[in-house]
Amino acid sequence: MSEAQTVHLSYDDGARAVELAREAVEAYVLQGQREQPGSMRDAFYARTGAFVRITSTRGRGRLRGCSGAYRGTDQLGHAIVDAAITAASDDSCGSEVEPPELESLNISVCVVGNHVLTNDPAADLELGTHGIAVDADGQHAWMYPTLPVENDWNEEQFLTHACRKAGVAPLAWQDDDTMITLFDGQVFRERPGGGSVEQL
Repeated sequence: MSEAQTVHLSYDDGARAVELAREAVEAYVLQGQREQPGSMRDAFYARTGAFVRITSTRGRGRLRGCSGAYRGTDQLGHAIVDAAITAASDDSCGSEVEPPELESLNISVCVVGNHVLTNDPAADLELGTHGIAVDADGQHAWMYPTLPVENDWNEEQFLTHACRKAGVAPLAWQDDDTMITLFDGQVFRERPGGGSVEQL
């Protein structure tokens, strides 16, 4: 078993994390520049993983980009900026976020509190709490903790979708040589319609 540095953000820290991700996306999309975190709150100096997820508020709210890592060696502030830029680039979902889209995006940030390698993923997985990282046959993929709740998936469906995303057999999560890491953390996102940030 392996665990990350435990990090817990206050609501204000979480709101700042989302604001920082938004600033990073806008600086990248509008000026092609990397936003600097600047003077950071104490929590943002912790070295832990973070994910940034960008969805469109138009139509069915399709995914526009998602990036990050559950293990992190960078300070949290820099990890959020880097994940936001990659999520907004064409390295994520195949098409770069364009300036006209900025007003119709919803940005969320998942700050990883800890992660654990599991031998019994279906039993250990807590829906709505854990995200999943799959490593098998040289392939890797991860999925955000809120996805099974949003899509009404059970544990096996969540694990199967994660394996498909990694490009391995859907039931590879049952194989002994497949590494399944469960990570949990705090998820903060912009409220639909703009305005404040909510913690999920």
